[in-house]
Amino acid sequence: MLNLGQMLGSGIFSVPGVVLNSVGSTGLFFLIWILAPVFAVAGLALYSELGSMFPNRSGAEVVYLEQAYPRPKFLVPISFAVTTVLLSFSATNSIVFAQYFMTLFDITATSAKQTILALSVATFAVAVVALSTKWSLRVVNAITAIKVLSQIFVVAAGLAVLAGLTWIKDPLSNFADPWAGSTLNGNALATAFVKTHFAFVGWHNAFNVLAEVKGRDPVRTVRNAGRIALALATTLFLLTNVAYIAAIPKDEIKLSGQLVGALFFKKVFGDSWAAKILPVMVVFSCLGNIIAVTVGQARVIREVARQGLLPWPEFFASTVPFGTPLGPVLLKYLLTVLVILVIPAADAFNFLLDLASYPNLFFSTATAVGIWLLRKRRSIAGIASARYKAANIWVVMYLGSSIFLIIMPWIPPQKGRADVSFWYATVHLSLANRYCVVGVGILLACALYYYVWIILLPRIGGYEIVEDVEELQGGARLARLVRKHPSTLNAQALSGHNHI
Repeated sequence: MLNLGQMLGSGIFSVPGVVLNSVGSTGLFFLIWILAPVFAVAGLALYSELGSMFPNRSGAEVVYLEQAYPRPKFLVPISFAVTTVLLSFSATNSIVFAQYFMTLFDITATSAKQTILALSVATFAVAVVALSTKWSLRVVNAITAIKVLSQIFVVAAGLAVLAGLTWIKDPLSNFADPWAGSTLNGNALATAFVKTHFAFVGWHNAFNVLAEVKGRDPVRTVRNAGRIALALATTLFLLTNVAYIAAIPKDEIKLSGQLVGALFFKKVFGDSWAAKILPVMVVFSCLGNIIAVTVGQARVIREVARQGLLPWPEFFASTVPFGTPLGPVLLKYLLTVLVILVIPAADAFNFLLDLASYPNLFFSTATAVGIWLLRKRRSIAGIASARYKAANIWVVMYLGSSIFLIIMPWIPPQKGRADVSFWYATVHLSLANRYCVVGVGILLACALYYYVWIILLPRIGGYEIVEDVEELQGGARLARLVRKHPSTLNAQALSGHNHI
């Protein structure tokens, strides 16, 4: 349910129109929707092996990168920590919630109304997670069950269209000559892959809470949960896209933006009461996604704090008073509010989706390479292979897809296929997408922050940054990066106390 709760969010109702506009043909459209879950399966294989190496650690990628790249000291953990914190907002689903909420109640859409509604749903969802882990998981379970049934309803409506049971004429017209209008432009293909990747994000969400999973073999439980969730989501997404292509003229899908789902229901049900079903479905999908994502990301941020990579680590690593990671949840909420208020409403969804995806691709690449580094290191140390070892073909596929998505967005898009208005419409096409520039800027800021904090200031001040480990109330362990002068380090070494 944690995995499905994140995957069955706004993606399938909001990105197909952008994907078809990018690739140009229904043939490429379906090919990309088939390839996306294949790469997710590859990622699941990697996470299963890495999880079996560290079965008692929550936080997933933050743990794997920390273990794979101990040198340069603290560089990768700090970079991942800063990037994860800065991009841990839930603005995209909040924005889609607002758009469909206004559609549901026939509210005249304005930027101000969209912002207010987006802030409202973010506040409610975060409050649920902050007050009770048990109840947040129950809400995720209930809403996810509703979302699965809702998705089945869309699929059934699509099958009715294909069977000629609705008033739509010639439902197979978009399937004729499926490769007409295809593009091989790297930017367009990368845009489409990023969007489909967004729809499948969540297959690894349960790995974020691995240490909290009960049973004799938590890794097996989480791996099987990922497989089941991916199989269900892939089937539902493919059949839903078949329904869209059958019911809506191709040109209208391309122009639908984030409202392709609403357009589908309008075509199939007209202005009847049934047309209101979809906005209700999307509203629930977005709400469930925000809660599920917050549950997982809060654990990642808490793990970052436990490594001493955030200010005030006691606050962010603590689970007092509600038994929940309250500090990380509040931080995520504040970032969500800030992003919703700052980004222009018209371009917010596509820009934020692309921005949230791009820097993480560098860490996905590092994770794929890191699995080989960890295998070699464990082999040299005489440690047995991980119980769930990923085939190298999966590692290569995951690595290749990440590198492709890093490189291809820098290729200028074809006219009319850029997915935001404020970069290519105003700047020469040889320049890169703004989200790539911002994403790389975030990574460079991480490197600068690392250099100043870990190298430059200690060199000037004559001290060293080391790791102190302490026990918190409730048994949690906390690492704190602290300043130590050479005299202090030598004294501790002589007394037998090692804080590294």
